[in-house]
Amino acid sequence: MTNYSFMSMFKKYVSASTLLVIGAVLALIFANTSLKDGYFAFWQNHVSISVGDFNFFSHNGHSMTVMEVINDFLMALFFLSVGLEIKREFLVGDLSSPKKAMLPIIGAFGGMIFPVLVFWLLCPDNADMQRGLAIPMATDIAFSLGVLAVFSTRVPTGLKVFLAALAVADDLGGIIVIALFYSSELFTDYLFMSLICVVIMVIGNKCKVHNKFFYLIIGLVLWYTMLNSGIHATIAGVITAFCVPSTLQHGTGYYLKRIKENINSFPVINAGKKSTIILSHEEINKLKSVESAADKLISPLQDLEDNLHSLIGYVVIPLFAFANVGIDFSEMNISCLFAGVGLSVMAGLVIGKFVGVLLFSWTAVKLGVVTLPQGSDWKSFSGVCALCGIGLTVSIFIADLSYSSLSGNGAQLLNEAKVGILCGSLISALFGCILLQMFLPKAQNVTAVNNKTSKNNK
Repeated sequence: MTNYSFMSMFKKYVSASTLLVIGAVLALIFANTSLKDGYFAFWQNHVSISVGDFNFFSHNGHSMTVMEVINDFLMALFFLSVGLEIKREFLVGDLSSPKKAMLPIIGAFGGMIFPVLVFWLLCPDNADMQRGLAIPMATDIAFSLGVLAVFSTRVPTGLKVFLAALAVADDLGGIIVIALFYSSELFTDYLFMSLICVVIMVIGNKCKVHNKFFYLIIGLVLWYTMLNSGIHATIAGVITAFCVPSTLQHGTGYYLKRIKENINSFPVINAGKKSTIILSHEEINKLKSVESAADKLISPLQDLEDNLHSLIGYVVIPLFAFANVGIDFSEMNISCLFAGVGLSVMAGLVIGKFVGVLLFSWTAVKLGVVTLPQGSDWKSFSGVCALCGIGLTVSIFIADLSYSSLSGNGAQLLNEAKVGILCGSLISALFGCILLQMFLPKAQNVTAVNNKTSKNNK
């Protein structure tokens, strides 16, 4: 069995959202058993990729820990993938026209404003605690869509599209918040070098440089300079994504013609099972030309997004969850869910997300600005709004940015935020499932609606 077929079978039976849950559960087990000392100590080991005195994984002259590499470097790859998805959605996807984008963008605004408002109202007036205002803003696209997939035969396509587009818009909002509010002291020399990297990639795009490795290599340099500039390094992933070309060097006809010419001139060799076939150099070159032309039929943006998809979903996100969800409950008090940061985050996800997305969407529909997704009503739509409260990945990431650098009670606040995220996400998932189970139409009624929606989209 080839690696490709093994991976295909693995994806068939194990989803990325399942691995995310497994990573989170394992983290909680490790953090609350006799393994916890080794678990917590492992993430503090230092990492080095060095040439002479230069260490690629260094920040302000200090080598990074395993935890920092995961949260700053691997998550930059995650945001590279998110950036590619956002760019594609705005170019040709569900955010590519005002008609398509209006409802999920309006819903995303409500889903970002209300959670912040709920957090602010419930959280004590303490400067350290209030640093976590943005934690309940995020919707975890993989897990929320994974939960919705449980009802796949009953969910109208319009509702799936709405949730996916809203999560993408949410991610864009989270990226802006990280860039604006989670930067440290700025260093102009590294900022200048970062600007040079961006200019090089923009010029490469304008000059039709379509080699994706060009952007990845410059993107790595950009990540290092941004890491040391004071702007959070994960933003380098988004900037790189926006610079990757979405066009082809030539039209599709050019490559299809090349493929046809090479195939038509390739000899047809009839051979038995035991016959040995040796191709000439010319024939091998023709096959390579076909392969090259086929590769170039896919834009660098879509090719890179596709190549990153498995890495992000099956490695980066589960590893992030395994590293960051570990909470030692022996040092926690259950009362954190009834006051302070834990309650504020949980309520922000469960109440703020649900009310914000639903209220803003309802207002826009009543004003005649947009319409509900085809095949849905307000009852089934409310179930999807509840799923928007599943925060997890980006919420935990923002929580780490908010509290990990604080001395004193920073670690405690971070743990309380994580408990709030886990409980809020779980409650939102259960609440959404109950509403969807009650109000989604029967499977046979959805098929006709989905077919009609597909025809309208074409």
